[in-house]
Amino acid sequence: MNKDQVKGKAKDIGGKIQEEVGKVVGSNKQQAEGLSKQTEGKVHEKAGDVKETVKDVTKGTRGNR
Repeated sequence: MNKDQVKGKAKDIGGKIQEEVGKVVGSNKQQAEGLSKQTEGKVHEKAGDVKETVKDVTKGTRGNR
């Protein structure tokens, strides 16, 4: 797991918490911000997944030379 995946997962979890707090206190703004953070986190996490895949592929091709 790379730093992008970790940061993305953390932002996603933080967004879920913020969304739930928004629901509890009745704040549509907090709910929306939480959903936005979740989306950002998921995108960041997927970017990390892509980096890991590229790293794995390049390691595999280097071994074949």
